[in-house]
Amino acid sequence: MRVLVLGSGGREHALARALHRDPAVTALHCAPGNPGTAPIAENHALDPADPTAVVELAGRLRAELVVVGPEAPLMEGVADALGRAGIPCFGPDREAATIEGSKAFAKDIMGAANVPTAAARVCETDAEVQEALDAFGPPYVVKDDGLAAGKGVVVTGDRAEAAEHAAACGRVVIEEYLDGPEVSLFALCDGNSAVPLLPAQDFKRAYDGGEGPNTGGMGAYTPLPWAPPGLVDEVMATVVQPAVDELRRRNTPYVGVLYAGLALTPKGVRVVEFNARFGDPETQVVLDRLATPLASLLQACAIGGLDPDFRPEWHEGAAVTVVIAAEDYPASPVKGDVIEGLDAADEVPGAYVLHAGTKRDADGNLVANGGRVLNVVGSGPDLAAARAAAYEAVSRITLRGSHHRTDIALTASQG
Repeated sequence: MRVLVLGSGGREHALARALHRDPAVTALHCAPGNPGTAPIAENHALDPADPTAVVELAGRLRAELVVVGPEAPLMEGVADALGRAGIPCFGPDREAATIEGSKAFAKDIMGAANVPTAAARVCETDAEVQEALDAFGPPYVVKDDGLAAGKGVVVTGDRAEAAEHAAACGRVVIEEYLDGPEVSLFALCDGNSAVPLLPAQDFKRAYDGGEGPNTGGMGAYTPLPWAPPGLVDEVMATVVQPAVDELRRRNTPYVGVLYAGLALTPKGVRVVEFNARFGDPETQVVLDRLATPLASLLQACAIGGLDPDFRPEWHEGAAVTVVIAAEDYPASPVKGDVIEGLDAADEVPGAYVLHAGTKRDADGNLVANGGRVLNVVGSGPDLAAARAAAYEAVSRITLRGSHHRTDIALTASQG
């Protein structure tokens, strides 16, 4: 199978790594990819959110599957264009991807499908914002209605901060605060059926102990030893399948991965958000544990042949990923600093490095080129061993001004 992966981050490196390990994949391409994907795939300089350019490249490569990593290409209609060209695409069309592109649309789908979620109001004026803040009280949850790369949400006890975020966004969804641990569950969908992957947990705040600003994610782990029995089956029955059914009922069948961000509240499971793509950095740990070859699973979704009773096989043990972020991330990440120590990190048993925001400079040096620069993955027989491998590898990497959390999976590993 000839496969093209769209995107340039750590999620896409993880996807490329899993596809590279699949014997069915005979040719692997990334657009644009990154220095980490270069040894395992052919990189192509391309804007992945340009439907015309993507279709041209996929046609030239005779791609039998295009895997869309980030959300922006989906909202630009890349999957629609590939579909018109007859090229199988793992990723929803623009209309179905609106489940991530608009928080208000997602709430509408959940309401129609009776999916459990937080009570919410869609607000477009300051008066509506103030009424919603009054109604729900602190902590205030204010979400930009549009795409915000995982950083459009403010959760705060400061009313002025909540109102300021709402004013900056324009149209927002303000909702009740959901108390309880959060879980990410990915489901592979072919428009009719859905198959779950392993649940994972990510860490959104920049600093240890959940302090600091919200980020795109500073680390993740799987499995979740504290998760209640039957959680995945419950979520598939009450959240994922009803949402897929409702989208199909509206003649917008959902093809790709549906990301359900969940809160396990005292009142039960509630949906925090839906995303239309693999979560980053949860993908890095989930795919690390996947034993079933990935390409055939994704292609089955793309062409509508997913077996609803199929369940992937998983490696035993655990995986932990730690994000190394550039100086001043998430505010104004510093780019251009040289990264060293990757070979030493890769020598740690059970650990490896995925590139998230890197590039080669004019002299061939590997340098930071984004906020989240590297994802260091550790795996082992349990979370403690996986953490130890990941953090040993992190300790061997140098990047001036960088920072990372030291508490990824710490509580869960202590059991």
